[in-house]
Amino acid sequence: MTTKSIKIPGPDHPITIAPNPSRVVVSVGGRIVADTREALTLREASYPAVQYIPRKDVDMSLLERTDHATYCPYKGDCAYYSIPSGGQRSVNAVWTYEAPYAAVADIRDHVAFYPERIGTIEERVA
Repeated sequence: MTTKSIKIPGPDHPITIAPNPSRVVVSVGGRIVADTREALTLREASYPAVQYIPRKDVDMSLLERTDHATYCPYKGDCAYYSIPSGGQRSVNAVWTYEAPYAAVADIRDHVAFYPERIGTIEERVA
């Protein structure tokens, strides 16, 4: 059995999480899947910023859990959902860290969406 390495964000790999003051709306095929004023913006190293949306603001009935899983040494084990109404494009379009490491604990009970696998992620000025 291989032990998973755990890394702490720092100067070489910074991670910041901050409340997004905008309203964030996610849609697939013209249907709203998520709508929140409580998104968290996670910025990690040189990657594009990611909006993490509270599960309570996501229509989880439109998502289907998959067996796909990945691991991030900074965030932990990652689980995935597909959005059946989005077709093949939306397979594993949604991810979540259900038990994130302490450094990113704020993203617990949140999900994030791959922009290229859904319709739109809009940030609307509140």
